[in-house]
Amino acid sequence: MTDNDNMAAAGGEHSGDQPTHSGFVALIGPTNAGKSTLVNRLVGAKVSIVSHKVQTTRAVMRGIAIHQNAQIVFMDTPGIFKPRRKLDRAMVTSAWGGAKDADLILLLIDSERGLRGDAEAILEGLKEVPQPKILVLNKIDRVQPEQLLKLTAAANEAVRFERTFMISATTGSGCDDLMDYLATTLPEGPWYYPEDQISDLPMRQLAAEITREKLFLRLHQELPYASHVETEKWEERKDGSVRIEQVIYVERESQKKIVLGKAGEAIKAISTASRKELSEILEQPVHLFLFVKVRENWGNDPERYREMGLEFPKG
Repeated sequence: MTDNDNMAAAGGEHSGDQPTHSGFVALIGPTNAGKSTLVNRLVGAKVSIVSHKVQTTRAVMRGIAIHQNAQIVFMDTPGIFKPRRKLDRAMVTSAWGGAKDADLILLLIDSERGLRGDAEAILEGLKEVPQPKILVLNKIDRVQPEQLLKLTAAANEAVRFERTFMISATTGSGCDDLMDYLATTLPEGPWYYPEDQISDLPMRQLAAEITREKLFLRLHQELPYASHVETEKWEERKDGSVRIEQVIYVERESQKKIVLGKAGEAIKAISTASRKELSEILEQPVHLFLFVKVRENWGNDPERYREMGLEFPKG
């Protein structure tokens, strides 16, 4: 598999007699509402990283699903929250930009948290967005039915939603009904991507995202939010394996010590977990080499934002 295997190529189309449907569906919501988990569930493969650390998704990720005669392109956007730093502002801008580029908008709400905090601000912002909007209540297995009904009523009073779906992204409950609705609601038209494509991310970038996920899962609270992974080398070898070199960037020497761990224990565990998943995704042996470098104040470097697919905020 080469670095360009997952790049977008327009023109894919179903060969059956029924008319095809296609379109872009933006998932927006507060941080940790379960957007990445839901995208992976609906696509049926890992296309977006998941961790317990808030604001894991930084740029719009596209996961491509085929359901019935429709190609549904899900846009997993960063969680929307009150920004405090340049990176925060770039992520929130990216999320709203993804929503405005979509045919449909899914607002994903954590049923346990309800409409508190950032969810209220998102509802207010959605009033200015003209696209049809769908309300999706996630984690319904954790709350009582009465609470779900109250939450549905309150959200629909604030914003006009076309439909409300109650799901569990973790178990898949309710997801088939959601996919049935999307497949018939999106406009008729040719598919945007080849039938076997599940993401528009180049493999180099997806590999970096996988390692960043393992980084957060391993270190979680210990690791500051300001860390970044870049794939610097990708070499297809004659024996069918691939050699990948990645750099984990942190802002301070003390953070580098956290990533390396005692006697290199942390970096070894991160490398092993990432290599295992990359081997499964690529279906070939992977030789992964991780390096940790300090790049002070990288959160103010426009080049890093371009690497992440974000626009550097002005001012």
